[in-house]
Amino acid sequence: MRITCLTENTAKPGFEAEHGLSLYIETPGKKILFDMGQTDLFTRNAGKMGIDLAQADLAILSHGHYDHGGGLPTFLTINHHAPVYVNEHVFGAYYNGTTKYIGLGRELQDNPRLTLTGDVHKIEEGLTLYTCNTNVKPYDLGSFGLTQRTGDEFHPDPFLHEQYLLIEEAGRKVLISGCSHKGILNIVQWFQPHILVGGFHFSKLPLDETLANYARILNESETDFYTCHCTGTEQFAYMQQWLPGLAYLSAGDVLSL
Repeated sequence: MRITCLTENTAKPGFEAEHGLSLYIETPGKKILFDMGQTDLFTRNAGKMGIDLAQADLAILSHGHYDHGGGLPTFLTINHHAPVYVNEHVFGAYYNGTTKYIGLGRELQDNPRLTLTGDVHKIEEGLTLYTCNTNVKPYDLGSFGLTQRTGDEFHPDPFLHEQYLLIEEAGRKVLISGCSHKGILNIVQWFQPHILVGGFHFSKLPLDETLANYARILNESETDFYTCHCTGTEQFAYMQQWLPGLAYLSAGDVLSL
């Protein structure tokens, strides 16, 4: 399996960066675009690496925020056949606080290329999407100030629109998570993956004992972690003291598993 980071908050020399995430996943049977960043930048970085996104077999949107789905219209333009798997709640009214809208453009919701997913959606053998919306959360990490508007009222976002891709092959579980809004500690406990790739959503957390304890808990698992995006570069470096195997993916990085 090969995972290429097309868009991320940081970038290797020769590549561009933006606040967002896009991963290109090549399994033995499929070419998968997982998230599309917030602009068309993912296509430019892909071109620099010789990746033809028109050849992607399918695309997955991890959740309904602009920094993961803003590039979706571009992908639909350059790829004319791949289905795009989005959760049934993905077009909700999602905000940062009560003033900044961070959701997707509503003009996309009736596009026939979109395949709406529920709590569990099996794409094919070894590729399954999960929301874990009914799972009990052992750890409550809160909503980090992110909200959902219903009518004129704002409530903490329960992230019903977030889904995770579980890739199973040769007895190995590889989990891909966009931002882990439901709590990275919970997600690791639910899936117990051998490898997890994705953001931890820790970038707003201070470098203190709470974050250190989160790292210790993650280190108790048998999971290899490759993080990015919303984890925060300072938080990443701090957590490595207690999670020494933690690695970071920047735009232009290629991970061979």
